[in-house]
Amino acid sequence: MKEEEILSHFRETNALLEGHFLLSSGLHSDRYLQCAKVLMYPDRAAALCRALADKVDATLGEKAADIVVAPAMGGIIVGYELARQLGVPGIFTERENGVFTLRRGFALEPGTRVIMSEDIVTTGKSSRECIEAIRGAGGEVVGATCLIDRSNGSADVGVPLISLLKMDVKTYEADKLPSELAATPAIKPGSRNLK
Repeated sequence: MKEEEILSHFRETNALLEGHFLLSSGLHSDRYLQCAKVLMYPDRAAALCRALADKVDATLGEKAADIVVAPAMGGIIVGYELARQLGVPGIFTERENGVFTLRRGFALEPGTRVIMSEDIVTTGKSSRECIEAIRGAGGEVVGATCLIDRSNGSADVGVPLISLLKMDVKTYEADKLPSELAATPAIKPGSRNLK
């Protein structure tokens, strides 16, 4: 799937937003990708995750993982659909007392080969936290995936990160906002509350 086709899925569903946004990382940005809006359409989710699964197979090899694990909330649909496309089970972590953990009876056998899957990566913080939970549960993380890598490849999640699309979306610390963003109140569209 080519870049313009990927972006068309986001544009056609109003999932690519412009304005002043406060990201889960605490950084500010003038663009926000609301994956939930594109993933609400099963045909689009399937097409995007099929393309991502093809990249996983090409990068890690077919049957590289036994399971896909995603962080709740944003990664659940992508993780489920990627698992379906790869023909493996898919589970998710949830925050308990602010820390990702496996709940709902989900467990990993020691040495289980895992692909951690997200919707968006900006700084990689959520990915690293999810990977830590997977390792704590006995899983061996062979790679990580996301639909969109907002860091344009600079986020380090500690394992190979395979993205459907890399974008250079500028982010700013609160005390270093450009004047046009500073003049507009920030909207917090993400699923994770800031501390």
